[in-house]
Amino acid sequence: MVRLEVKHLKKGMIVAQSIYNKMGASYLVKGQPISQSYINQLKKIGIPAVSVTSTDPNFQLPPPEDIVQEHTRVTAINRVYAAFQDVATNGAVDLDSMKDISEKILFDVIDMRDNLVQLTDIRLHDTYTFAHSVNVAVLSTMIGTLCHETKENLMLITVGGLLHDLGKISVDEKILNKHTRLDDTEFEEIRSHPTFGAKRILDMGHGTDTARTLAAIAWQHHEHLDGTGYPRHLTEDKIHRFAKIAAIADVYDALTSVRPYKKSYAPNLAYHIMKTVNKGQFDEKLLSLFFNNVAIYPVGTILKTIWGYGIVNECTFGKTETPRFILFARPDGKVLPKEEEIDLAERKEGPSAILQVVSDQDLRHFIHEMTFDPSRYLKGAVKKPAEAETA
Repeated sequence: MVRLEVKHLKKGMIVAQSIYNKMGASYLVKGQPISQSYINQLKKIGIPAVSVTSTDPNFQLPPPEDIVQEHTRVTAINRVYAAFQDVATNGAVDLDSMKDISEKILFDVIDMRDNLVQLTDIRLHDTYTFAHSVNVAVLSTMIGTLCHETKENLMLITVGGLLHDLGKISVDEKILNKHTRLDDTEFEEIRSHPTFGAKRILDMGHGTDTARTLAAIAWQHHEHLDGTGYPRHLTEDKIHRFAKIAAIADVYDALTSVRPYKKSYAPNLAYHIMKTVNKGQFDEKLLSLFFNNVAIYPVGTILKTIWGYGIVNECTFGKTETPRFILFARPDGKVLPKEEEIDLAERKEGPSAILQVVSDQDLRHFIHEMTFDPSRYLKGAVKKPAEAETA
């Protein structure tokens, strides 16, 4: 997959990410061929770039499957939007509605457990909170199932994910969507949202056990095991285990999403940040469990390796650091006369053989120089470079 600026899109390319409005309706559904009207709509709503499965409109590679159905995700975004609106106007949430969609998310995650976590959706600035809340719920549910939690606990984890950012309704939208660096006062207001959210949930739930658990997720999802988090600098066992799960889902989704103040990080960079840069913040066992089920190098990723350039054609559970890829070019970028399949899990060099992931911008130039898109090597759709040049 490659991320292209809208001006570089061509009719027939397959979009790899969906785009939703804040009520869950789709502007663009992944897997659909791009038409000129889609391109015009993307420009109109201000989307700068989207990921496509191939830069060659004649090779329509389908996007990776999600871990929840498209309908479930759309419905969940709509329910979260409605919940935030209800709290803002009436001070209450229809928890039955939240439980209903949470059960659908849970069933989807269980039914689709053979799918790794991969690229999901694009968020507009004013829709980020709702789509983010759904993804945190989905990812948290996945971690919960891997921990073999009971259905009752999984439902709490899922609802907690959907409502973890409820406190943001008390934060000025100008601050939430600010494109420049926050000043100290604005930053403190942002850091207050876990407390606001927990209080609202406790007030709505009248102090029941369920309300206390959901409030703990909202209150503690920014806490770190080493005490560097907020709002209360809790450590280790003082943090609810469901909040530890939500913290991983929250940070991963935030890192891999475009925000007003930053670009999205590729999954391998998010992996590096969470495992190394932020070491000590997360429960290590939960983090390892999570990344064993996330495509650190999604199918279609172009890698620069010690042997040359390759395109990832398979990544498997528990071996996400060592994907299988098709080596198609030498280190100098010259196309090999015959491609070679390499399984890093079976090579002594292991993850160290990967030198870097080719960035989207560099990849576009790389494809232009080679005059064909390496995505043609995927799913048996192999063409010789000479054939590709005339295609």
